[in-house]
Amino acid sequence: MGITTTPPTSVRWNGTSVPVYPMQTVDFSSLLSQEPAELEKLLQCCQTEGFFYIDLQGIDGRRMLDDQQETLKLMHRFFESPLEVKNEYGLVSPHLGYEPVGSRTGVLENTKDGYEMIKVSRDEIQRDSPHIPRNIKNSGDIKVLENAIAGSNIITKTILSALSTGLGLAGSSRFENTHRNHRPSTSTLAMMHYIPSEPVTAKNIGHQKHTDISSLTLLFSEQWGLQIRPPGAKEFGFVAPKVGCAIVNVGDSLRFASGHTMQSCIHRVVPLDPNEHRYSIAYFLRAEDETMFTDSDGRYITAGQWHDEKFYTFTAPEEEQMKAPAYLLLGGMKEDAEVTVKQAEVEAY
Repeated sequence: MGITTTPPTSVRWNGTSVPVYPMQTVDFSSLLSQEPAELEKLLQCCQTEGFFYIDLQGIDGRRMLDDQQETLKLMHRFFESPLEVKNEYGLVSPHLGYEPVGSRTGVLENTKDGYEMIKVSRDEIQRDSPHIPRNIKNSGDIKVLENAIAGSNIITKTILSALSTGLGLAGSSRFENTHRNHRPSTSTLAMMHYIPSEPVTAKNIGHQKHTDISSLTLLFSEQWGLQIRPPGAKEFGFVAPKVGCAIVNVGDSLRFASGHTMQSCIHRVVPLDPNEHRYSIAYFLRAEDETMFTDSDGRYITAGQWHDEKFYTFTAPEEEQMKAPAYLLLGGMKEDAEVTVKQAEVEAY
């Protein structure tokens, strides 16, 4: 099942009917114009659910959709390279480098993740000679990455600006003033390839449930697999890819910066089609490293410290994650009812 204009209300997964959650659509061009009705819709989305579609089909966003297609071509060339070539790059830092399949905990009990990922940070792409894998380091590829990061940065910072206006923030208290390009941050473009996974037997499956470290996440994917758990919901449900749109979700840092009035979206990725290679592009806009906020445990800490603590927990073995403070992986978001999926029970359609 691919990108659609009219998504179903449910699909079959895990032997039962799983909901496809509807989402509001916010128009990017209207945000640029600071149209009051669109600002109000955006603010409501972030305060009640923490996710929405951003429509990029107008003249202001169309180029970003083209950038996504060029980035997908680059991703195919990189991920189809021999493993030894990809491993040459390695994981330079938490927001720069290559991670092979199985580097993290998987979505089901006693599994590892089912994706490989390459990350290029916003700070790195701004350097005169950025550290990029040799098989995608020609001038054309670097331009593709620059365009993808720049376009995603514009979209997410436009959303931040609109939220600031919607909340009546002024001067240094506006959200975008802690997301400046020239200040160090862990903002990064993550390009992911999910391998085919048969949930009944595979040991590498999906992407475990979590909230994002970021202020905002901008996700491009033309394929199914993303599941969210809206505030108050008792089960995960799918999000349908939508023509001409990206998906945006609020992350921990914006939730904290808003005084915990915005919702950080709990989500995961599962293999809806066990035979499919899935590709997604995520831009994580993160606050400047020295930005201060009160986290979900009541600590007044920097964005850099929150990133480092959560990244360590997220990449730790499953047994260590079980011992970690509950506020880390889910950013303090509460689950009304825990849904435990046993591997033997999974039936994907």
